[in-house]
Amino acid sequence: MKKVSFSTIIDKVSELVVRTSRVIPGEVSRAIRDRLGEERSPMARKYLEIILENIRIAEAGGLPVCQDTGLSVFFVRYGSDVTVDTGSYPDLSGVINEGLARGSRRGYLRNSVVDPIDRKNTGNNAPGIIHVIPGGRGEFEIMLLAKGFGSENTSSLRMLSPTAGREGIESFILETVSGAGSRPCPPVFVGVGIGGSFEKAAILSKMALCRMGEVSEHRQWESEILKKINGMNIGAGGFGGDATALDLRIETFPTHIAGLPVAVNISCWAHRFGSVKF
Repeated sequence: MKKVSFSTIIDKVSELVVRTSRVIPGEVSRAIRDRLGEERSPMARKYLEIILENIRIAEAGGLPVCQDTGLSVFFVRYGSDVTVDTGSYPDLSGVINEGLARGSRRGYLRNSVVDPIDRKNTGNNAPGIIHVIPGGRGEFEIMLLAKGFGSENTSSLRMLSPTAGREGIESFILETVSGAGSRPCPPVFVGVGIGGSFEKAAILSKMALCRMGEVSEHRQWESEILKKINGMNIGAGGFGGDATALDLRIETFPTHIAGLPVAVNISCWAHRFGSVKF
């Protein structure tokens, strides 16, 4: 049986928070460079060049890649034979949020988390959103998606008719991206959650965003939708061109015979995610 201490979790989450804010994943940078090589619009090419320079400066200087350091969304993959020593903290959430708060201070991250009603700032970017997923034996992994709200605010969820099928799903995805326009700082990444229930579809769409660059059973369909999105001529920065979206991923889950929940979660070009294993 594996045992993980609260101090180890706090230290590693703190490091993960800082690293995720400063270093864009390699698959994200590669996607931007690939689009730059294919882009035909001079204005869009210039915009993509500026993005890549922004990424380089942030990593070299140890700076956040974007001023909106985001709301932290954690996925914890947790094996049944793993024991977590939470120390004086009430539960695992308390431990993770302590790591988030320390990382935010260490990384000099903008405090962006407020009470939803009185808008009072929590002062430390905590609490984060924490989802626990059953894992295999001995497995304990924490994944972080730092989600900026310029893009989050353009995301959408709809309970489609079960007869809508693929055509209805595609139509909703394209409608959401088209309606977002330049607001989510394109080129964007698109996560799509299909099935489950109202809340499950939204979680699936977030998980899809964490799987950019991975092998996908839906790759042909994803590529077809991505091509349609890039034909919209929204383009990098909203200046037109070929690069409205850099990638799109789909996650599915069985649903009820009477429903078809679909969530479309959009992430900006500064798509920040990472993980740590214990």
